[in-house]
Amino acid sequence: MGAPLPRPASLDARLDLPIEEWPYLDEVLLKARSRKVCMTCHWFRHHAGVSCIPVLTCQLHQGLIAHGEHLTSRCQGWTDDMTRSQGWAPEVA
Repeated sequence: MGAPLPRPASLDARLDLPIEEWPYLDEVLLKARSRKVCMTCHWFRHHAGVSCIPVLTCQLHQGLIAHGEHLTSRCQGWTDDMTRSQGWAPEVA
């Protein structure tokens, strides 16, 4: 394996923040009318926030997704969920 690629300083600083303090991805998300929305993306995650309120995140952009936007928006970095593309338990050769 090669050496990991260096991260931009802005992303490095953001990784040190708690998830609740990540910025919202308003400018990154595009409206979509297909199944290619944040919720079906490999990078989409949800976390239990303060008072167990779900916090929706994009691990690729290290940012928060406003509630409801995960159903109607996506970004240029959308990738199919590994489960859908390879199956729940793919065979190992």
